[in-house]
Amino acid sequence: MGSSSTASPQLIRWLTYLMFMMFAMTTDAVGVIIPQIIREFDLSMTAAGAFHYGPMAAIAISGIGLGFLADKYGRKPVIMGGLICFAIACALFATGHSFGFFLCLLVVSGLAIGVFKTAALALVGDISHSTADHTRTMNLVEGFFGVGAIIGPFIVTYLLTQGVSWKYLYIVAGIICVVLCLIASRVKYPHYQPKADQTVSFAHTMQILKQPAALGFSLLIALYVAAEAAIYVWMPSLLANYEGSFVWLATWSLSLFFVLRAIGRFMAVWVLRKVSWEMAMMLFSGAICVCYLLSMMLSLDVAVILLPLSGLFMAMIYPTLNSKGISCFARHEHGAIAGVILFFTAAAASFGPLAMGLFSDMMGGHAKYGFYLASVFAALLFAGLAFNYFKRPAQQLLMQHNQTDY
Repeated sequence: MGSSSTASPQLIRWLTYLMFMMFAMTTDAVGVIIPQIIREFDLSMTAAGAFHYGPMAAIAISGIGLGFLADKYGRKPVIMGGLICFAIACALFATGHSFGFFLCLLVVSGLAIGVFKTAALALVGDISHSTADHTRTMNLVEGFFGVGAIIGPFIVTYLLTQGVSWKYLYIVAGIICVVLCLIASRVKYPHYQPKADQTVSFAHTMQILKQPAALGFSLLIALYVAAEAAIYVWMPSLLANYEGSFVWLATWSLSLFFVLRAIGRFMAVWVLRKVSWEMAMMLFSGAICVCYLLSMMLSLDVAVILLPLSGLFMAMIYPTLNSKGISCFARHEHGAIAGVILFFTAAAASFGPLAMGLFSDMMGGHAKYGFYLASVFAALLFAGLAFNYFKRPAQQLLMQHNQTDY
């Protein structure tokens, strides 16, 4: 497959979908890996959770510190650079045996993800025809992320049943990444030319961060991610010693969560044609809040059903809020604003589970105490999205950029 004289939007879309699927295989398998890490290296919940906190912190730093590179140098070279670094970090897992070495590799892979993800998110704007099309595409992108989140834990579980180390998940991801690099290198991306008077720098990213639209969407996303990360990081620990009526369901609870989340993201394209995104966000966040509160107020027999079910309601919240936040800014700023949002995403994905782990350790080491904190995150998210539905603070900006940028 050689380079063509014109860009192939459909092929670029599929490459973007597969990129998100590939790195989700590693980031969302951490809930299955952590119990193995605790046993293998004799760690506390807080210490083992560094396998999640570390790369998430690196993604946050990379997103806000390097997100502007996609606006300065173009989407393709930045995507390629990030993918190459990620592939190298994954390959090196085959050579290591210590917790510290693996953690360092995860931090490097997090930095790489922050680079190519912000560029890929900016690229979504380049191939979209309207803010509504941008949102539908973003849900499809995150739908494939959801598929990767199913594949990753499945691979780890299969490896463990065969007596093979969990670390070979990263080898598989690295091989897929190399294939994507080779394909991407042969594809012509949409032409991107920064404006002559455009300021592209970290300082400009900080100016974007101060704008109400950036802060508002970023904070909503942070609350969502903190609530969602509770499931894939700590739900396996919460249900590890469950002996109630639904033991079979507890065994597959994380897989069920990821399956429902993936299905919901593909269904979001249909949902967004039927109701406004503001109403959908409010209703689904309310359903998440109910799932968490009832799970904590009642029993694990309820939690084993409602916590995985929450994945269906979570499905479209992140990609929709992400899309709307990016669409509030001019296209030549999409890399920078994607980096800002990614910073809050990864920071919340790091801080939320860390706070839950610390709280659980303080209260005796049971994961249920951390889920009380996650219930607070879910309630705050619902309150914020209810405000968004009734006041619609971003409506004018979205209409403006729909007319000028698409």
